[in-house]
Amino acid sequence: MLIRRREFLQIGSLATASLMMPKFLQAFSKRALPLPGNKVVVVIQFSGGNDGLNTVIPIRNDIYYTARPTLGITKNNALLLTDGVGLHPALTTLRDLYDDGSLGILNGVGYPNPDRSHFRSMDIWQTGANSDEFITTGWIGRYLDAQCSGCDKPTSAMEIDDILSLALKGENNNGIAFKDPGRLYNTSNENYFKDINAAHATGETTADYLYKTMSETLSSADYIFRQSKLRASTALYPDTQFGKDMKTISSLIQSDIDTRIYYVSIGSFDTHVNQEGQQKRLFAEFSDAIKVFTDDLKKNNRFNDVLLFTFSEFGRRVSQNASGGTDHGTANNIFLIGGGLKQKGMINPLADLTDLDEGDLKYTIDFKTVYATILNKWLNANDTGILGKQYGYLDFI
Repeated sequence: MLIRRREFLQIGSLATASLMMPKFLQAFSKRALPLPGNKVVVVIQFSGGNDGLNTVIPIRNDIYYTARPTLGITKNNALLLTDGVGLHPALTTLRDLYDDGSLGILNGVGYPNPDRSHFRSMDIWQTGANSDEFITTGWIGRYLDAQCSGCDKPTSAMEIDDILSLALKGENNNGIAFKDPGRLYNTSNENYFKDINAAHATGETTADYLYKTMSETLSSADYIFRQSKLRASTALYPDTQFGKDMKTISSLIQSDIDTRIYYVSIGSFDTHVNQEGQQKRLFAEFSDAIKVFTDDLKKNNRFNDVLLFTFSEFGRRVSQNASGGTDHGTANNIFLIGGGLKQKGMINPLADLTDLDEGDLKYTIDFKTVYATILNKWLNANDTGILGKQYGYLDFI
């Protein structure tokens, strides 16, 4: 019994990097690989609730500075975009992308009846649910269900992490999560896992799921590892975790792998205390990696095919707290980065600080409209079927 339990735990650990896929075990040599130029989405999650007001700054708004007497970023310190808008001083790469027409900014993005719990609001964003709905599949997972039903494209969505987020879990198809292709490959080639897989007989219903996912991971690990080395990026990325993650994504984009969506996180932006230093450090890490990543894509003629967008589960309160930080808020901004943007710069106005919801920003764009736009216009998918209703489209792509 102890041996069986140990097997389940080890298999479960490996299975976090797996996906459920009909016909998965067909030989990879039969895979129809996409030609370079296929559209790719990179989702960057600012975990913890980033403070949007100190990210895209209303540098001429007295209400902002009154609400944040010590935390507000002055016009002299901000990176100026327009006469009335500045960026956080650590976001130098985004200012450069703004200047060359590769950055779009959406303001006031959120949803009705917002929830200020990290876990619940992140679930809402990752599933594409309304605040009064509880959905067990993610919006990317449902994209996989719709696009990959019965096909042999098990690597259509990847998360650069050890644990798969809800966003990439579908009813029948999941994304795959791994931190490093080499480590995934080495783990999958351990004799222990191969022996268990070879010895398992179906019918043990309580264990079948773990064995199945392990088998699928063993089959995919070699392919992912080979593709990551096929055209491995030679660019010098920052020696940070986010820098390493973006290098992995760049190498895979430049290979012939069939991945359409990459998902990666950076954080924590939960800055209740001493926000200034924490946000500055995270934005510097983000900015340095995005600089190399975008230059890498441009050098290899892939920048026009890749759309990056950032999101956070919520913004922060308009007023600073007594601890040099900000508390959980509501609406926030989204950065859009890519060579294929049709709308650039400040796509819509900043949030109105004269019209608040009990001290919080009011949303003006439902985040599901952003998802619908990307699904329909960039990924050529049935957004209505994936999101459950028609949300309309924006014009940034």
